Amino acid sequence: MKYKTIDDIDVKGKRVFLRLDLNVPLTTEAPYTITDDTRIRASLTTLRALIDRGAKVIIASHLGRPKGGPEAKFSLAPVRTRLAELIGKPIAWSTDCVGKPDEDGVGNLRDGDVLMLENLRFHKEEEKNDSAFSKQLAAFIDVYVDDAFGASHRAHASIEGITHFVKEKAAGYLLKNELDYLGAALNEPKRPFVAIIGGAKISGKIEVIESLRKKADTILIGGGMMFTFYKAKGLEIGGSLLEEDKIAVAKALIEDKSGAELMLPTDTVVAREFKNEAEKKTVSVEHIERGWIGMDIGPNSIEQFRKVILKAKTIVWNGPMGVFEMTNFAAGTMAIAQALADATALGATTIVGGGDSVAALEQSGLAEKMSHVSTGGGASLEFLEGKELPGVKALEY
Repeated sequence: MKYKTIDDIDVKGKRVFLRLDLNVPLTTEAPYTITDDTRIRASLTTLRALIDRGAKVIIASHLGRPKGGPEAKFSLAPVRTRLAELIGKPIAWSTDCVGKPDEDGVGNLRDGDVLMLENLRFHKEEEKNDSAFSKQLAAFIDVYVDDAFGASHRAHASIEGITHFVKEKAAGYLLKNELDYLGAALNEPKRPFVAIIGGAKISGKIEVIESLRKKADTILIGGGMMFTFYKAKGLEIGGSLLEEDKIAVAKALIEDKSGAELMLPTDTVVAREFKNEAEKKTVSVEHIERGWIGMDIGPNSIEQFRKVILKAKTIVWNGPMGVFEMTNFAAGTMAIAQALADATALGATTIVGGGDSVAALEQSGLAEKMSHVSTGGGASLEFLEGKELPGVKALEY
């Protein structure tokens, strides 16, 4: 696909609507403070470039899921404060994203100034991709820049609708980076190409596995979803997580020998209870007893997976290997993170996507050792499924 980036547009003196994904976690009680500013920091490269080039920057984002109107706990005010600290200059504030507050705020901007609009989702028309609302968002701008990869799979007013009412549109650096890495992995991977798919449920990953089956050489399966695969093979899984309505799907994936090899763990760490301090032991997947719960992949599986990973030239990881939030059942996930870090050092391209995978990676302290860490959970999943992202499609020319 063809799309412009901010390097292709002269933004000096122009009013640039910069759509970011600043949907960061906040404390649940006032005063609301940010608990993880990763997404804010990820937006800095594009923002600083626009400021340095003399643009009048209008930042827009959503935050949380407000119910049809303004809610203090979903205000972007704390995000504005943190962003101003990071760029080292004041950011003007608009109490709304359309109408008079927006118009007044934009009108006061000078070259290199920044204005932040209040939460887009305080208007229900945002998620409905309402045309009139899209036109309002575009009313006072010259250029639209999308740097919100994490929201690019949503056909919302500020992502898709607004592009019909602007003369110039472009991708920011973060969005371009995501498309470059994920696109290369899927379309021009250096081989061997290994995909690691984990997480609790198979239901959210079926399309990903089916898509990657056609592109990868090997798919490593871990996490809670592996027990549905074991059930499909007729094995006892005790009290482990099971999606009964997906047993037939898992069976079909196992029996399909076309495309990438599907590798399942050979051993698992099981516990008496779903608790960190519960009694635990490692067993072969053929010997899970009733009353025991599968919580992580075992040491033999870690070693087998590691060997495959270290031989790979392209690796995509989506989903943890076990209940990594509990320290006693995080070994599998942390070992996979280390294996990816080692593979990167050997010259492989390593891409980590998905909220839980990224959280696990941050926990491991190895995020900086990866080639690319995706900021978009749902968006990266849909991209890996081979789906067209509305936000990306809207930038095409």
